Amino acid sequence: MPDTVFDEDTLAAASEAMGEEEERPLTFAELGVPGPLVRVLAADDKKTAFPIQADTLPDSLAGRDILGRGRTGSGKTLAFSIPLVARLGEVDANEYENMSQFRHEVDRVKQAHAKERRADDFVPHPRGLVLAPTRELANQINDVLMPLAQIYGINTTTVYGGVRYARQIRDLQAGADIVVACPGRLEDLIEQGALTLDKVEVAVIDEADEMADMGFLPPVKRLLGQISFDAQIMLFSATLDHGVDEVVETFLSDPKVHSVDSATATVDEMTHHVFKTTQGNRHELVRTLASGKGRRILFTRTKFQTQKLAKDLTQNGIPAAELHGNLSQNQRDRNLAAFNSGDVNVMVATDVAARGIDVSGVELVVQVEPPEDPKSFLHRSGRTARAGHSGDVVTIILPNQRRRTRRMMREAGLTVEPIDVTPDSPEVLELVGEVAEPVFGWTLEQSQPVGNPRRRKNGKGGADGERSGRPNRSGGRNKDRGKDKGGKPFKSERKDRRDRDQREERNDSAKKFEPKKNRAERRAAKFEGRDNREFEAREHRWEHPEIQEERREQHEEKRNNKRREKYTRLHEQQRSDNEQRETTNKRRNDGDYGNTDNRRKPGKKKSGQLAKRQGAPSKKQRKSEARAERRYDDDRRSKGKKYDERSSDAKRYDRHTEVKRGGRGERHDKHAGQSRHRHANIRKAPFRTR
Repeated sequence: MPDTVFDEDTLAAASEAMGEEEERPLTFAELGVPGPLVRVLAADDKKTAFPIQADTLPDSLAGRDILGRGRTGSGKTLAFSIPLVARLGEVDANEYENMSQFRHEVDRVKQAHAKERRADDFVPHPRGLVLAPTRELANQINDVLMPLAQIYGINTTTVYGGVRYARQIRDLQAGADIVVACPGRLEDLIEQGALTLDKVEVAVIDEADEMADMGFLPPVKRLLGQISFDAQIMLFSATLDHGVDEVVETFLSDPKVHSVDSATATVDEMTHHVFKTTQGNRHELVRTLASGKGRRILFTRTKFQTQKLAKDLTQNGIPAAELHGNLSQNQRDRNLAAFNSGDVNVMVATDVAARGIDVSGVELVVQVEPPEDPKSFLHRSGRTARAGHSGDVVTIILPNQRRRTRRMMREAGLTVEPIDVTPDSPEVLELVGEVAEPVFGWTLEQSQPVGNPRRRKNGKGGADGERSGRPNRSGGRNKDRGKDKGGKPFKSERKDRRDRDQREERNDSAKKFEPKKNRAERRAAKFEGRDNREFEAREHRWEHPEIQEERREQHEEKRNNKRREKYTRLHEQQRSDNEQRETTNKRRNDGDYGNTDNRRKPGKKKSGQLAKRQGAPSKKQRKSEARAERRYDDDRRSKGKKYDERSSDAKRYDRHTEVKRGGRGERHDKHAGQSRHRHANIRKAPFRTR
């Protein structure tokens, strides 16, 4: 066979073609991913693998322990989700000719497991475990795992704090094969006996360096100690500091190290900007950067700054959701759902959102204040330019923050020269792009009704429970949920629909900002369409204030007359009581107890009560008074006073007066009369009418 001779141009073209073939990204099928998973990935427009996925999948699918190191946004979640589901799947797709037979066998395996769970001594024992540092990251991982696991009939659930135990325990007992958990709540459930980790075959530790920074490594070690020694463990971390290397040496057996990018590697599609401004212009600069149509995340340092900035932007016509540690899990999910769905384009967050938020299409990240360390700077910046997309990162600094920011960025491997800007600078307006229309009166309830959006049917997260927070296990019964036996919605369901319609009407009216009406206009709007005498009378009084003044004077005069009559009547009653009291005192001094006809006649005895009622003392009282008189006279003689020759009644009256009023009780003293009137218990009228 004659030798074939190629010219130089042909050889160069062949070499270039071979180079392009080598650089061509590999498909998931070429990497050995099972056919059912390839179909699910293709349906989500994922056909080729990222570098870290292409590098780790052959080893992870073979069952080796993996130590993956790469920058944020490089596709690590899918790199461990695919082998996790593929190794836990109990049905081999290669043994069946078509997908119908494969699904039939998957249903048979699910029924067998359901029968096992109905046993009385059943204890939940998941076969897959994923540990994540934050709740948001756990939900993001679960969203990626869900469609992959469902094709194999595998159920997934999330376990983290901030929510009730009951739902998580119910999902575990229903047969959750893969658990995506935060370490703290998972340890609590294990102590309660809600599950065991003895049957775990594949374990994943994601963002291990973040767990070390948050102090989660001790519980992670305790959890990994409960897993079987022959289980496959995959650990993904940007760095191996703060004790992560100790976890690798203790629990990973001959791990295969895959380091695609270093922790400080920058993304080619990411552009960094450092804007230097003054304290007075910073707030207006932030508002300008947040006013564009694209999605953007604004990072602050404290929770209070996050709340204040989100409120300020919303009041200025820029709807903004907030994300920080003071929110409940339900509020976090609602805010993230509003940002994911595009109801709001601005998210104001603390560093709690620096990891775990994977929202596609984030064009701009604004660091309202520079972070404390280069690691936080890189993770904040990693919210944009993800999965091959481009993005910009703006760091706003004040003059006194320039030196510290330059040092921090140098440690992060960046060299960016600060630019002095104002809110109207061309560099700022170029990043803003097209300005969005202002929306006044926006609230979160308008776009996200109350309730967990991850569990809402047909929500933004997916259809009929797919690609949402948890699978739809109702078997098609959700169509009758909220209805009675006759198919009519319950009263609560009708009320929810009515409230939803009212909210939509308010949304339509709030789209266009209207100035606040004055009092007269609000009253006119309130009574618009009413035609009755009450409305006409109220309007007449409103137009003629002198009528109101005249009625007020009449009311005050009537009230004063009633008060005057009351006090006049009270004064007359007091004067009558004083006169009666004086008459009684005079009779007591004279010894006259009343009508002489009522005195006891000789030969007739009356009871003590009747005698007392008619004023005559009884025999026992007379003896007691006689003894009191003798003591009284003896006391006066011992003091050198003149013998009192008054009657017994006068002396008794003085004794009673002395006890009652605290006086001396002597009628013949110099000031006796004056003290009696001065200390008399007489009610006086507030004022005299005459």
